[in-house]
Amino acid sequence: MAGGAERGDGERNAGFWAGKRPPFGNQSAVEIDSLNLEAGRASHPQSHETKIDWRTFSLAFQSIGVIYGDLGTSPLYVFQSTFPDGINDRDDVLGALSVIIYTIILLPLIKYVFIILWANDNGNGGTFALYSLLCRHAKVSMILNHQPGDREESDVQESSNRVKLALKVRDMLENSKIAQHILFLVTILGTSMVIGDGILTPSISVLSAMNGVNTLGQDTVVWISIGILIILFAVQSFGTDKVGFTFAPILSIWFVLISIIGVYDLFYYDVGVLRAFYPKYMFDYFRRNGKQGWISLGGIFLCLTGTEAMFADLGHFNVQAVQISFSTMVFPPTLIAYIGQAAFLRKNPEKVSNAFFNSIPGLLYWPTFVIAVPSAIIASQAIISAAFAIISQSLTLGCFPRVKVCHTSSKYEGQVYIPEVNYILMVACLIITYLFKTTEKIGNAFGFAVCSVMVITTCMVTLIMLVVWKTSIWKIVLFFVVFGVIELVYLSASLYKFMDGGFLPLLFSAVLMTIMTIWHYVHRKRYSYESQTKVSADCMKELVRIPELNRIPGIGLVYSELVDGIPSIFVHFIKNIPSMHSIIIFVSVRSMPTAKVPLEERFVFKRIMPTYHRMFSCVVRLGFNDIKEEPEEFERRLIEYLVEFIRQENLGHDTVSFERGLIKTLTNGDSLDHNGTPPCSSGSSQSTATSTCGSPKWYQKIEEEVQLVQRAADSGVVYFLGETKVKAKKDASFFKKFVVNHAYDFLRKNLRPETVMLIPHGRVLRVGMTCEI
Repeated sequence: MAGGAERGDGERNAGFWAGKRPPFGNQSAVEIDSLNLEAGRASHPQSHETKIDWRTFSLAFQSIGVIYGDLGTSPLYVFQSTFPDGINDRDDVLGALSVIIYTIILLPLIKYVFIILWANDNGNGGTFALYSLLCRHAKVSMILNHQPGDREESDVQESSNRVKLALKVRDMLENSKIAQHILFLVTILGTSMVIGDGILTPSISVLSAMNGVNTLGQDTVVWISIGILIILFAVQSFGTDKVGFTFAPILSIWFVLISIIGVYDLFYYDVGVLRAFYPKYMFDYFRRNGKQGWISLGGIFLCLTGTEAMFADLGHFNVQAVQISFSTMVFPPTLIAYIGQAAFLRKNPEKVSNAFFNSIPGLLYWPTFVIAVPSAIIASQAIISAAFAIISQSLTLGCFPRVKVCHTSSKYEGQVYIPEVNYILMVACLIITYLFKTTEKIGNAFGFAVCSVMVITTCMVTLIMLVVWKTSIWKIVLFFVVFGVIELVYLSASLYKFMDGGFLPLLFSAVLMTIMTIWHYVHRKRYSYESQTKVSADCMKELVRIPELNRIPGIGLVYSELVDGIPSIFVHFIKNIPSMHSIIIFVSVRSMPTAKVPLEERFVFKRIMPTYHRMFSCVVRLGFNDIKEEPEEFERRLIEYLVEFIRQENLGHDTVSFERGLIKTLTNGDSLDHNGTPPCSSGSSQSTATSTCGSPKWYQKIEEEVQLVQRAADSGVVYFLGETKVKAKKDASFFKKFVVNHAYDFLRKNLRPETVMLIPHGRVLRVGMTCEI
């Protein structure tokens, strides 16, 4: 198993933007007797390879059908959103095109493809991934994922100014509770905006595609759009892999068609629009139009729709795949499409209301329309997949109520489907489509949501450059100023239309942030309560010595969220019913970022009391595609590996390798005989340890304990499940009582119950306890 926590791709691959990093300390130099740390390691973590091979090209092809539908179909509505009242000056087309060209080059291509994608957390993208990456390099976490060894950097002295600046910023963040709360709130705001984007994107994409048949009447177009949206959400259960391979050929044809149309329009109408690459026309546009030019940025910004999905959907693919697909198959055709439309509008400014379909040559009209409809449907896929991915991340970090996460690929952890979220998005999307009917107001809301997420991403990546990558200060300033200014200008233009639909993302975000904040707050308080009230080994020794305590035959499996330590709920049980089984195992189930955990690495044991008490901690590690075993099979494997642990533990080695696999002995002094003496000195030589532990006396003691375990197993296994009811303290404020006693309780009762393993109902003992926070 790895000697230390694996560094994320965000640090390994920072590339040009990464400065010289200080050397990382050797994990073995620091003794951490923590089951929590060991439980988080896996010998086969999910990897997003940095090398380019056939799988990368396969992923690049899939990504066309998942990520770029929204960005690729934006030519359907950008120009008509930019000039809703018509074109007053033909040169305005040239100026708007210049803004579009440099917006696409600077934001999607340079910022996202070449910089932001490297700020991933073990291959995962999105706002929560940025937050998680920061938390692993600075103690700023407001979530429950910070563990010993998570902070990768050692406090090595380094003369580099970059490192000094990084340490200064890190210390400032760690010492400021206000900064930590702001960072967390900004993170869930960005997450909520992306989820809200998943409601708006399908509506605007499908309605835009249906403009080709607007002669049928607006009501007919709306109902057809609703039917198409229902089909779109219905196919999500097939998974990203199948959806990607199905949609990718359609979008590939789409990109070829818009390239042909763009080239045709360019040479047929006005090749002079290529002058738009000269930035002068962009500045002339704003000087000529003043405030109206600034307002039109709200429409121009729609050329970036779907850009944030490139990063949010990264967990479904990898960095190289996204870079290859965007640079070769998406960026050139999209730019050509805008150039061709501009050439058409220079000659036909009166046709801007449906510019895309009006610019199509006669022979290509119906083939393009036939492809435009499924392409617009596919456009929604990027943000829907992104919503699934970031909710899965937030769920893992305890920031979202429990929902069912279905992993749809055995190769890539990030490819997930969440049924409850899919249904909620579908219903909300249908309501928005029916109420708004046209793309104008949806476009106003859409631009505000996307731009807000971009601003948040820029700020968080700037912190990552400072703290994680230790980038040169001039590069950090250049990144923040250039991209921050551009995005703030666009955001201000979107805010101008706040009352014309721009309020929708804030409304969605407010609801989602409220749910996430309530769930996270209570979840954190509950976990903190359990951690603070967990029972020490000394207290447990005193408790098991009371004369009234009966040890009954059998094995008791006590399930707990605590990876290390004895939960207070077990003591609560003993005080009320003074009896316990002859073998007690405190079990914690932990999900690992890999498809399958090998059987020999699934169980990690630790003895938490002297030998004669027969009490152990066990972490059961499961990959996202591991099948939950039947109770009898699970019990058989658990006992089998417990026996192996007992035998290998007494050899006196911290790490013991044997034919069955690898067992970690994490007890330095816990494994004691009845006199409190270690069975073998860890400082003894190999030969001494072998001769001492291999003596008939020690062998007899080991076999006696093994036989006791087997007899207990024959007597039966009982499962202890804690049911902790969370309540606010009596002297708490009215608001806190409402949040904890009513809002959280409503969410807990009406959402999916927590399931850890397949547990037989006939052998379950539920222990109730009230936790006051």
